[in-house]
Amino acid sequence: QVQLVESGGGLAQPGGSLRLSCAASGSIFSFNTMGWYRQAPGKERELVARFTQNGSTNYADSVKGRFTISRDNAKNTVYLQMNSLTPEDTAVYYCNAERVGARFWGQGTQVTVSS
Repeated sequence: QVQLVESGGGLAQPGGSLRLSCAASGSIFSFNTMGWYRQAPGKERELVARFTQNGSTNYADSVKGRFTISRDNAKNTVYLQMNSLTPEDTAVYYCNAERVGARFWGQGTQVTVSS
């Protein structure tokens, strides 16, 4: 059973930064995609950023130029560096990993952007 453990959420001021971490229980190379989704109150869960199978990255238009996804293969960990945060980034952020026939989620970490 794959486990994804997130950390790094919290409260940030507008214009501030946070870094999220997602540690996988197995090799991240076993996944076709791995990345981050978020869900704000009253909204659907949406893709924020992810690595694809060939190592390329996808970003939501709303975070391009502000957020950066990265990974440490030796630690089986994926990160999300979030800069220039706005209140619209407030949401629960979920780590996601997928392979053929299976989708895995972390427990979620709250990010709140407020002055």
